[in-house]
Formats: sequence, structure tokens, C-alpha cells
Amino acid sequence: MSKSFVQITSDISRALETLRAEAPETMQGFGAMAKASMKAGALSALDKELIALAIGVTARCDGCIGFHVKALIRLGVTREQLMETLAICTYMGGGPALMYAAEAIRAFEEMSPKA
Repeated sequence: MSKSFVQITSDISRALETLRAEAPETMQGFGAMAKASMKAGALSALDKELIALAIGVTARCDGCIGFHVKALIRLGVTREQLMETLAICTYMGGGPALMYAAEAIRAFEEMSPKA
């Protein structure tokens, strides 16, 4: 069965609610770090999300791919920007990164608004 990135992100979000309830200080700290790290500065929010996606692809993290593709779509990423990022992932990560680059394309196509 093919995986759904909409389902993956939904399932993880539910599980994270448990962590928020039972490990609130850890989750507050992580949230503060994420907010500070992803805030636009010398790099735009879009650039930072592309970097985060690249790390998720090369780390082979389905959840990371789902959440960062979702954020990229919200930020208006173009297909060209996505493909260039995934090309770099493949260059730096070889065959395993190529497989997850394909997953990122699937996530982008699944999560993008239908025309």
C-alpha cells in the first residue's frame, strides 16, 4: 500500500499531542527552538523550509518530508524550487536520498491544491 503524507502528518500530529500533554517542557523548548530557527532573517522562511526538507529527505524521515512540504506549499514554493532542492539532495545523498526525493515529490503532489 502506498503511504499518504496527509495521513502521516495527521497521525504524527495526534501523537505529538500526547507528548505536549506528558512532556510539556520538552515540547515547549522544541517549539521555541523551531520558531526561532525558522524565522525569516538573512535567509527567507522559504529558504529555511527548503533546507529543512533537504535534511528530512537525506535523513529519510517521512514525517519531516510531510510537514516541511506542507509548510513549503503554504509559503508558495514553486515546483522548480522543489526540484532544484531535491536534485541537491540526490547529489549529496546518493541513491537513498533519491528514493526519498521521489517521496517528497509524491508529498508535494498529494498536498498541493488541485487546480
